[in-house]
Amino acid sequence: MKAMILAAGRGERMRPLSDAVPKPLLPAAGRPLIEYLIESLARANYRDLVVNHSYLGAAVEQTLGDGSRYGVRIRYSPESEGALGTGGAIERALPLLGDAFVVVNGDVWTDYPFERLTPPPDLAHLILIDNPAHHPQGDFALERGRVLDHGEPRLTFAGIGVYRAALFSGCAPGRFPLAPLLRQAIRQGRASGEHYRGCWLDVGTPQRLRQLEELLDKRRD
Repeated sequence: MKAMILAAGRGERMRPLSDAVPKPLLPAAGRPLIEYLIESLARANYRDLVVNHSYLGAAVEQTLGDGSRYGVRIRYSPESEGALGTGGAIERALPLLGDAFVVVNGDVWTDYPFERLTPPPDLAHLILIDNPAHHPQGDFALERGRVLDHGEPRLTFAGIGVYRAALFSGCAPGRFPLAPLLRQAIRQGRASGEHYRGCWLDVGTPQRLRQLEELLDKRRD
């Protein structure tokens, strides 16, 4: 399978840090945030990656290049200023991704073992985590490996999923979110999932970026 890293967000919550540097390139312990994801995927034998970009996208391509120094091949899916949202970004990149593919939010740091992911028999397979402090209400429930729109306990979508291209069938090109497509697949009983209890951090604010740096410092000790 190929993997896509969503890296086109403006990073409003990261301002002013993201005013001159695109959020995926913000340094965490001296390295661009997106590099940690690329290297995790490379260790899991993902060799073909797609990275979308919009705001300051040229800097993303200049920094990452063709991916060879990470042991991968990176192809880019550029978007106009304002970006396409998560759903529109994936739909635009479908010609680069194939029938089944992994998608990861570019502002996530995790030790999730990407090698365990396989093409799902359903339209989607979602990684869910315990609700973080900034999202206590959660997103979905999980019962015997099936993702449910309702139920308890609630878990949070980790921004990591495996999707079939058919999830986007009938979608017109343009800006739209991913969440409604996921909820439709869930209502149809066509979304599986798993509860990951390892390390995961949404690096969406300067405070959480500092938390990541503290975590990385501890891991080096």
